[in-house]
Amino acid sequence: MAALAALAAILLEYKSWADCGLSCMMCYNLFLTLAQHCHCAAPLDIDPGLCPVVCWCIAFLCKCFLRTMFVILNNVYCIPTYVVWMMIIFPLKRYHPDLYWKIEGHFFHWLLAMVSMWSWSAGYDIVELGDDIRTCLEDRTLVIANHQSTADVPLLMATFNTKKNVLPNLTWIMDRVFKYTNFGIVSILHEDFFIVSGKDKRGESLQALVKHLRDSYIPRRRKWMVLFPEGGFLRKRRETSQRFALKNNLPVLQHVSLPRVGALHAIVDTVGPEKNPGGNSSGDPTVNCVYPAHVNWVLDITIAYPEGKPLDLGAIVTGYRKPCKTFLFYRLFPCREVPRDHEAMTKWLYDRFVEKEKLLDAYYKTGKFPIDGFCASPVPPQEVSQDCLRFAILHLFFITSSYIHFQLLSYVVSYFWY
Repeated sequence: MAALAALAAILLEYKSWADCGLSCMMCYNLFLTLAQHCHCAAPLDIDPGLCPVVCWCIAFLCKCFLRTMFVILNNVYCIPTYVVWMMIIFPLKRYHPDLYWKIEGHFFHWLLAMVSMWSWSAGYDIVELGDDIRTCLEDRTLVIANHQSTADVPLLMATFNTKKNVLPNLTWIMDRVFKYTNFGIVSILHEDFFIVSGKDKRGESLQALVKHLRDSYIPRRRKWMVLFPEGGFLRKRRETSQRFALKNNLPVLQHVSLPRVGALHAIVDTVGPEKNPGGNSSGDPTVNCVYPAHVNWVLDITIAYPEGKPLDLGAIVTGYRKPCKTFLFYRLFPCREVPRDHEAMTKWLYDRFVEKEKLLDAYYKTGKFPIDGFCASPVPPQEVSQDCLRFAILHLFFITSSYIHFQLLSYVVSYFWY
């Protein structure tokens, strides 16, 4: 309804029609239909003619419709076949778990590559800048990012898709509501963690997170773990965050909200680096780790959308927003720099988000990030480049797998039914 209302409002501004190759009556009738459907009054002095605006609207709606149908179809032939493959190799989980999780990780990566293609095909490019993160690609790393909209996760997927061995060995920490989406079954099988929001469930949820880290993250030899410390989208959290800041004499933030420290505290306490009694001055965080299971790095990602207007999942699916570039600003910290004391850790995390506020404020005003003072040796901005051939091969694989699985299922059903 909102989209139709917007189109009708655009059309109402035009009273003269130009040649576009469509029947004048077709354009005029479409205009009247839109106006009536959106409760807009069509001006009586419109001369039915040939309208380029209406043609553009038709093409726009067709594009949105076709992209939506494609995404739905993409889900239909990818997610079920992933589940079937996991059922087929399920015995490996008991008798050869390392092989099972290696295979599952590749399937998980391939599925997220499909999601990456949605934003890429819509023209929503990603530009990386800031610290060089190649250092942490093969190490256990905690990723913290600001959370603005439903587009954050798909764009992070698209970014990680191009980095070897990241997505197969990645754990998402997400709100429990995502458990009941179309991708929920995939996250369950991949053993991501669903966190429960709300004060009354906070303690129980953090205990469950600690258990998940010990029972899944460490035994599965996962590398990266993604956390959104704000605990919700900016548009929902901003007002509450600002009231809390005013009440507690904290910085009032506009472009991010004050983060919640509970999950970070649980993660660092459970899988944070243990220091040797004698200490270490080498500067290498891996030297201080007694156990390889411990997180070595904290990767702080600041997501910046053009003009401060976040994309959303609807835009990624339909492509209704014009093509644009989203920037990811990286800052890499050794995990041993994160304080263990609760108050000191809270201040450390608040400082990171105050810095995000400064970065985003400068970017929205000038179109550039103030790299000086935030990165010691920054890498130049690099646009994330996807592999078209790989996308085509993965589509072929999932479509072929779906066909084979359907034929097998049909055979089994016919065998018992007749």
